[in-house]
Amino acid sequence: MKFGIFPPVVSGVCADPDWMSSFAVRAEGCGFESIVVVEHTIVVSGTSSSYPYSRSGRMPLADDCPIPDPLDLLAFLGAKTERIGLATGVLIISNHHPVDLAKRVATLDALTRGRVRLCVGVGWMQEEIEACGSDFASRGRRADESIDVMRALWADSGADGASHDGEFFSFEHAHSFPKPPRGNVPIHIGGHSLAAARRAGLRGDGLQPLGLAPDRFAEVAAVMRQTAEDAGRDPAALELTVSGLLARTDDAAVDAAVAAGVDRMVLQSMATTNLDEALEEMSAFATSIGLPSGP
Repeated sequence: MKFGIFPPVVSGVCADPDWMSSFAVRAEGCGFESIVVVEHTIVVSGTSSSYPYSRSGRMPLADDCPIPDPLDLLAFLGAKTERIGLATGVLIISNHHPVDLAKRVATLDALTRGRVRLCVGVGWMQEEIEACGSDFASRGRRADESIDVMRALWADSGADGASHDGEFFSFEHAHSFPKPPRGNVPIHIGGHSLAAARRAGLRGDGLQPLGLAPDRFAEVAAVMRQTAEDAGRDPAALELTVSGLLARTDDAAVDAAVAAGVDRMVLQSMATTNLDEALEEMSAFATSIGLPSGP
């Protein structure tokens, strides 16, 4: 089992350079596989869109909660660390032009020697997506094409360069360097729908189901694998990642995740703004689960 770690976003610490530097260094020392950061380009007050992961339909973050750009934040943390993976969870792909995104991600991956993992989703806040210049209704098709565009630009396309002619994006003989050191950047799909599961099976390297009961989780995982198999892809090569709370994850929870076929648990730190508490929480978990206890 791999363990990723979310910083406590709700505490508003993610734009504090000293706080985040210490958090990332301790996470690496504790043996966490990756540090995972979230995205909202903007948050709209009084949005009419329903947040799908709470019964109230309201997002649990304050409108003025600092949410840094995830790739810029990961670049900063990558310079403070040496080994830990640098991941998004979830980057709202609908908010980005894929040509620009491909360049930014490949640059970050090259400068951190292949440590980047993208988890992308189509987004739920209509006003945010439309403010970024995208159409909310077609965001699923745009996400599919965006993934294809990024993969084309990352690939070694030789002297002729990459070409793409789609519904939303078109270019010919395009050269985008640097390339990702591994030849590709893993793209996982975040979400809770069968559409997300199918997207992962067709185009992704994994699925990060969000907010699902065990029976529903099993259903979306099966859809991902069946879709991959139908498309001639190896379903066993696709990873499953689940979210959880650091303080509530014990050996029994890990055993249950293993039994469900989970490859990675990304755990949310619930510490307050007190940095010492956050560092101790990570070290205590690492000790309890058999990881290194940190520096």
